[in-house]
Amino acid sequence: MDKTIAIIGGGPAGLMAAEKLAELGHAVTVYEAMPTVARKFLLAGKSGLNLTHAEAYERFVDRYGAAAKRLRAALDAFPPEALRRWADALGAETFVGTSGRVFPNAMKASPLLRAWLGRLAGLGVDIRTRHRWAGFDGDRLRIASPKGEISLLPAATLLALGGASWPRLGSDAAWVPWLAMRGVVIRPIHPANCGFDVDWSASFRARYAGAPLKSVELSSEGGTSRGEFVVSTHGVEGSLVYGHSAAVRDALEKGSPEPLTIDLQPDRTLDRLQNDLARQPPKASFSNRLRKGAALDGVKAALLREIAPDIARETPEAISRLIKRLPLPVLRPRPLAEAISTAGGVAWSELDEKFMVKSAPGLFVAGEMIDWEAPTGGYLLSACFASGARAADGIDSWLSTQ
Repeated sequence: MDKTIAIIGGGPAGLMAAEKLAELGHAVTVYEAMPTVARKFLLAGKSGLNLTHAEAYERFVDRYGAAAKRLRAALDAFPPEALRRWADALGAETFVGTSGRVFPNAMKASPLLRAWLGRLAGLGVDIRTRHRWAGFDGDRLRIASPKGEISLLPAATLLALGGASWPRLGSDAAWVPWLAMRGVVIRPIHPANCGFDVDWSASFRARYAGAPLKSVELSSEGGTSRGEFVVSTHGVEGSLVYGHSAAVRDALEKGSPEPLTIDLQPDRTLDRLQNDLARQPPKASFSNRLRKGAALDGVKAALLREIAPDIARETPEAISRLIKRLPLPVLRPRPLAEAISTAGGVAWSELDEKFMVKSAPGLFVAGEMIDWEAPTGGYLLSACFASGARAADGIDSWLSTQ
C-alpha cells in the first residue's frame, strides 16, 4: 500500500482537502482528468467569484434545506468567516456586496487560484492533470494517464468529482456506476439552480427572448421572492428562477398544477389594481387600459397576454387576479448540462459523520457528488470548501487508527 493519500478531482473540495492534509504532514496526490484544475471554479469567477455569504449564520445554514443537519458539522468547522480569512491569507481580500454576497476584491477566480496552487506546491501537494479515474480493480484505483493505465492502492482515497452539471468542465458523473457497483446508494441526479422550459408561441419567443422581467415576485412551494428573471428562447431563467428551482422541480415531479406563479405588480394591491382598471374607458384599447390602469407594458403585458390569450375580455377583477398571480406554464427543468449545480448523488445514509463511505473504510467523498443542494449566493462553494476540509479531518483521524 502506498502511504500517499489519493484525491480524485481537482475542484474546490478536493484542493481544500489536499491543503488541509498536507498541512497535517500527509503526502497527497491530486488526480484531475482535465488539462487544468478547478475549471468550473474559474468559470464561476468570470462574472464575479461569489465565495460565500455574510448573512446571519443560522440563516446561512438553513439555506441547505434537508441536508443542513448533515452538513452542519462541516460548516461549523469552516464557516463563512473562516473561508474569508483563508482567502485573505492568499492575498484575495474579500468584501461584502449590497446583497450580502462575499467576493474577492479582484472579483475574479484566477488570482486566488494561482495563489492557492502556489501554496499547495509549497506544501508538497502533487497535482497530476490529465489523469482520469477509471473505476476500481478490487480495492485498487484505476487511473487512465497519458502514459497508460496506473493501478493505485493509496493509504486513503477522497473522491471529489462534482455532480453532473457543465460536463465539458469535468463534472460528468461518470463515477455513478462505479460506486453503485460497490453497493453505494446513489440518489438520482437532477438539475438544480436551473432554468425551465416553457412552450412559448413563436411570436412571443421571436420578440421577447432575452427580455428581462424586472421588479416581479415569484412564488412556489419554496416561498416568495422578489427580483428579476429573463425570458429565454426555451423558457425562463435567471437568479430569481434559480432560487425556486428545487421547489419547482419537485412540484413538477408531483404533478402540481401551478408549480410557479408570478406577481407582475408586487407594489400594487389587488384592490388598487381592480379600482384603477375599472376606471379605464371601456372603449380604450386593452394595451392602453393595462398601461394606464396597471402600469403594465412591454414584456410584462405581453407575458400576460401570452399566458391568458383571452384576458382582454375579462373583468377588471379577473384581470387583477391574474396580474397578481399569473401561473407560469413551466414544463420541465432545462438539461443537466446547463444547470449551475445538481441535486442527488451519494446518499447520506452511506456516509459517516466525516464523509467516509461506511461500507468501504478509507474511501471518502466530498463536494457536490454528495446528495445536497443549495441556492446560488455563495452557498454552493461554501459547502464544497467545508466538506473538503471535513473529509480531510476524517481521513487524518481514520489513518491515525490504522
